[in-house]
Amino acid sequence: MLTIDDLDVAGRRVLVRADFNVPLEDSGDGTRVITDDGRIRAALPTIESLRSRGARVVLVAHLGRPKGEPKPELSLVPIAARLSELLGVPVSFATDVTGTSAAAVVAGLGDGGVALLENVRFDSRETSKDPGERGALAAELASFADLFVSDGFGVVHREQASVTDVARLLPHAAGRLVLAEVEVFRKVLTDPERPYAVVLGGSKVSDKLGVIENLLGSVDRLLIGGGMCFTFLAAMGHEVGSSLLEVDQIETVKGLIASASAKRVELVLPIDVVVAQAFSADALHKIVASDCIEPGWMGLDIGPNTRALFASRLADARTVVWNGPMGVFEMPPYAEGTRAIAVAITEVDGLTVVGGGDSAAAVRLLGIDESGFTHISTGGGASLEFLEGRTLPGIAVLED
Repeated sequence: MLTIDDLDVAGRRVLVRADFNVPLEDSGDGTRVITDDGRIRAALPTIESLRSRGARVVLVAHLGRPKGEPKPELSLVPIAARLSELLGVPVSFATDVTGTSAAAVVAGLGDGGVALLENVRFDSRETSKDPGERGALAAELASFADLFVSDGFGVVHREQASVTDVARLLPHAAGRLVLAEVEVFRKVLTDPERPYAVVLGGSKVSDKLGVIENLLGSVDRLLIGGGMCFTFLAAMGHEVGSSLLEVDQIETVKGLIASASAKRVELVLPIDVVVAQAFSADALHKIVASDCIEPGWMGLDIGPNTRALFASRLADARTVVWNGPMGVFEMPPYAEGTRAIAVAITEVDGLTVVGGGDSAAAVRLLGIDESGFTHISTGGGASLEFLEGRTLPGIAVLED
């Protein structure tokens, strides 16, 4: 897989597929404000490297799921403004994807200049299942460039026009971000230092089945929290009240528990949980043992004894991967489990990886120092599929 250092970019147009799918909220005056610019900042090393070497950078990215129709609330205008602030240079913005505005903006770029095209998913061909439709959009995008750089790790698990099809039409390379992501996930999959611990959370166990099955052959300890833990507790015969439960996965989870035991993987489950009478920050809540959840109560976070237990099982680890919050961290009463795990991981003396998505969002929302982690992934779905051992189309095409 070539990197941007292998490309001669001076004076050439470089199409960069970035991932600027950041959260926005209404400011109250009719504008949309970015609430977490982590993915934008993650793209800066590639953009600045290309600029410093005289490239004319054309950025392609998406925001949300507009389903092929332009939607003002999903425009990349706020991203262009924030990117300009971070780079310290003007970022030209095209009001369309491959139309007259895009053509004019690209034509007006000088060496070291940066342009951002409008949300590529405003064009239905981007996510089309028809290779011909995707190929047509890819050809239009490729006409704007001499080289292609893939730097949107959050989309490399997708077969999409700006992710895979463009790479087949132009000389291509991996950007700084994609290269770093690939290197760290291959390290934890193929050559982890031990003890190797994986912490999994989030709402549904069905979202993590592939990860668990793939990791049981290599991990030493598997710590389970979040909403998914209640399916594990139910599989062990415990009552879980009104907690999130995937009844159809109980038998599958019983098999995973047996497999972990057979492979001598230490499976660590919550011993106490924070339960509430409603899914609300204002609801009556209390701490109970994980095998004593009463009817009408729902588990929304791991309890203090579990936080201490999990921290103790991470303390001597040399490799830690974390994917999924321990509770409903957006609500203060149920954020302490996620905070405790994040802090415990920052104290690990070894390789620590935060698997993107809600975990990365939690780190920033809770004010945890990001420098305490070796790597914070920008790709939730992509990192999960990598950990499942799947071939990611956007990576495979770069290696071709």
